Amino acid sequence: MTRLIGGLWSLRLSRFAAIGILSTVLYAVLALVLNGLGVEATGASVLAFGLAAVFSYTGHKYVTYVSGGRHAFELPRFLALSAAGLAVVSMLPALLTGLLGLPAVVPILLACIVVPTVNYVVLGRWVFRDG
Repeated sequence: MTRLIGGLWSLRLSRFAAIGILSTVLYAVLALVLNGLGVEATGASVLAFGLAAVFSYTGHKYVTYVSGGRHAFELPRFLALSAAGLAVVSMLPALLTGLLGLPAVVPILLACIVVPTVNYVVLGRWVFRDG
């Protein structure tokens, strides 16, 4: 039984990592491209985050957790978690690029570390659980 639980946990962790990595790469690429096209760092980061969040919700609901939960239960929780992530991706560029003059890549890379770490903890314990 322990082996089965360990295997299921490992599979879920692998799926989470795959969706998370793809979401993070999508965010980073979109943010850098938008910034390169002239969108200021904060706007590029926020827009890229929103687009990556759509991919993340869909991927985690149907691939990572294979959740049959109601969107009415899970989506508001996911949006609350995403709002916290949005605050992070909004504040990091505003502070690090706007105030300190660092290049846009610095807050983008920091967001790529902070947001997935928080998501890992919160998605499985609060968003995609039976409700």
